[in-house]
Amino acid sequence: MFRKCTSADHETVIEFLIDEKAMNLFIISDIENFGYEVDFQDIYAQFDQHGDIEGILLHYQNTYIPYAKTAIDLTNFVKMLKSDPNLLMVSGKEEIIQRIHDIYSFKQVKKTFFAELSTHLHLPEINHDYPVKKATINDADNILDLQKQIKEFNITDFTKQSYKRSLETKTGRSFFIEDQQGNVISLASTTAENTYSGMVVGVCSHPSHRKEGLASLVMTELCKELLSEGKSLCLFYDNLAAGRIYKRLGFEDIGMWSMAYPK
Repeated sequence: MFRKCTSADHETVIEFLIDEKAMNLFIISDIENFGYEVDFQDIYAQFDQHGDIEGILLHYQNTYIPYAKTAIDLTNFVKMLKSDPNLLMVSGKEEIIQRIHDIYSFKQVKKTFFAELSTHLHLPEINHDYPVKKATINDADNILDLQKQIKEFNITDFTKQSYKRSLETKTGRSFFIEDQQGNVISLASTTAENTYSGMVVGVCSHPSHRKEGLASLVMTELCKELLSEGKSLCLFYDNLAAGRIYKRLGFEDIGMWSMAYPK
């Protein structure tokens, strides 16, 4: 049976998801933050013959995240995707997205490494002259000014609104470094934080301040704070050089994540 979940299913849904709580960071975060009754999000579950959940499909605006622990029948998942004329992206564990791709035939599929940090063990103690600050909503515009100068980032009005909302709702946080003129020159942030973990995003340094170790400084402070709260940190990377930096901090690869686009 495949049906939409309600708040009455919450405990069962979370119990199913927390076996791989890092991989399910986005689903758990969206459920915790928005619940089951909003008009821009739906959570569907597929049940086996005994009434136990065997798969979850999150629908958030025009994107979907499927999750299953075993190679379940994905027919109902694919039907949902094909019935949505506004579908923008489907993302999730590589093996699940690949099985859907075999049926749906996406136009493009991007794969990234998925890594997690869950211990202080390898975090370095760094001596430095730069004060690392934790962002408040008053710092948001200065932080966005840095991100606009990073060619890899696509900063839109939606991006700005989402970033400010994450600070206001405490579903994300940032640590940053300023130069003597008060310009933000290095940054590390989280988004989609939930009870168990947070996704690291937006790690960058100003082009004129790269290779100075600043990104490691802000990353270290960010990691220490979340770990002290009992949360792990997760991130995507597809650049092997970046991967080596993250692994020096103690991140470990836990799988591959795919993002599939129909157009």
